[in-house]
Amino acid sequence: MYAAFGLLLAAIAIEVVATSALPRTAGFRDPLWSAVVIAGYAASIWLLAVVVQRLPVSTAYALWSGVGTAAIAFVGAMWLGESWDVVKVCGLALIVVGVVVLNLQGAH
Repeated sequence: MYAAFGLLLAAIAIEVVATSALPRTAGFRDPLWSAVVIAGYAASIWLLAVVVQRLPVSTAYALWSGVGTAAIAFVGAMWLGESWDVVKVCGLALIVVGVVVLNLQGAH
């Protein structure tokens, strides 16, 4: 089970890197960055498919999407020039709470 969570963290990290590179594709007109993004998304989805063989799909997907969303929001604010405001922080907090609730519910 720990290996599955390790693979899930890798899937999340790869998806965040690919999403961070998305603005550099220039609307998929830059072939190099476009290839990086497509390969990253493909690798992330492949790892997620491996993970759901060992973890419930609801748990795996909730973590993948929730943590990925929060991480890309952080990356956007820190390195991509996006702004933070109270509404965005509250929305991200709700996502994290939702992921925690789903995982706690799945444990019963």
